[in-house]
Amino acid sequence: MSVPVFEIFKHGIGPSSSHTMGPMVAAARFLDDLRGGAERIPGAGEVASVRVSLHGSLAFTGKGHASDRAVILGLLGQRPETLDPDAAEGLIAGLRESGKLVLDGLPPLAFDPDTDLLFDYGPALPLHANGMIFRAFDRAGNPFLTTTYYSVGGGFVQTETELLASREGSTQPSGEALPHPFRSAREMLAMGDAAGLSIAAMTRANEMARGVRDLDARLDALSETMNACIDRGLSQDGILPGGLKVKRRARAIHAALLAERQNNRPAPHVANEWMSVYAMAVNEENAAGGRIVTAPTNGAAGTVPAVLRYWLDHCDGVSDARRRDFLLTAAAIGGIIKTNASISGAEVGCQGEVGSAAAMAAAGLCAAMGGSNAQIENAAEIALEHHLGMTCDPAGGLVQVPCIERNALGAIKAVSAAALALRGDGTHFMPLDNCIKVMLETGRDMSTKYKETSTGGIAVNLPEC
Repeated sequence: MSVPVFEIFKHGIGPSSSHTMGPMVAAARFLDDLRGGAERIPGAGEVASVRVSLHGSLAFTGKGHASDRAVILGLLGQRPETLDPDAAEGLIAGLRESGKLVLDGLPPLAFDPDTDLLFDYGPALPLHANGMIFRAFDRAGNPFLTTTYYSVGGGFVQTETELLASREGSTQPSGEALPHPFRSAREMLAMGDAAGLSIAAMTRANEMARGVRDLDARLDALSETMNACIDRGLSQDGILPGGLKVKRRARAIHAALLAERQNNRPAPHVANEWMSVYAMAVNEENAAGGRIVTAPTNGAAGTVPAVLRYWLDHCDGVSDARRRDFLLTAAAIGGIIKTNASISGAEVGCQGEVGSAAAMAAAGLCAAMGGSNAQIENAAEIALEHHLGMTCDPAGGLVQVPCIERNALGAIKAVSAAALALRGDGTHFMPLDNCIKVMLETGRDMSTKYKETSTGGIAVNLPEC
């Protein structure tokens, strides 16, 4: 199935799509089920209380990724795309004082964040490293409803049934007929050749078939949010939250670049610095819990916007049509990776996050610069290939070290990959599909210490001061 553009790119909040947005979405889904979307356990009375347990990577790095806050906010009826970050602390404080969830369509539900939200550091749940169990009980303490959810990356949440179906390739909604339903890069290239269409044009046709009539407006809104995030990140200073005392750097670097430009003294490597500062601005905002666009995840949210902004501000041939083609093409590549492997750092390491983002950005830039479908596929493969084996071992469980700089280097690799692909005719040795398969196999073989548990690698080799 061609994954919808606005599932690959989603408006959300930081610091993590899998650990923050996913749990918030799961909580909202559970509330909907309590309102009547699922059958209660036989013999249960009226629902009266809720408990939640976080497992696997969600337990080990949940505090640093604000998973507990996300669950609480989700149970308070908040959604990632509409949450006002400035109002979050007040909402949580109100719940701690009352101990009650007061929601439309439900009786008051007892929920004490200190006792009813458990971080389970035992074995992970069987289907994915990011598992969580929501339980509701009646007034007598009898089970009312129990649902297990998995946060599979990029803010996507699936039940056990949904996750198993997606692994069997049964993810296409019933009745959805797409003109170009490619699931792999090979199918994408074949369909493009047969129809005489670019990757962006096929993706556009698929979205129109889904009933997305305001496609250009929604793509423009994505671009605006990405640019607004960069601009806010370039304007902010200070220390990022979480305890590592990581200092924001994007503002100072940006100021230095502007001064060098004004004085006509740019360094030979200045293009890399512009890409880096754009990416860092986004990921500093993400680390601070700001509003971002998953691209395809929060931890990798800076790479695609940085490359897009670099092309818009520093390259020739810019147009609104090509900017939209950039995003449509990037989304197509992200969808192929998600369909055939993973975009979850907890499942396959950072190769699935920044590696996927770099592949998307490389493909988007190649398309915007007039590359053929074959060159675009080549650009994506080059970018992903040179992120293979990359671990996800964030210091303190925070999306800061090494995540912020890693997005900057991902952007640089993406532009280099697009440039290499555009110098060729699209012919290359390793197909993108094979590279995606290697990424999945590498992720499966990778020790769990290096997959977002923060129990190995950089996370445990920190200065003793």
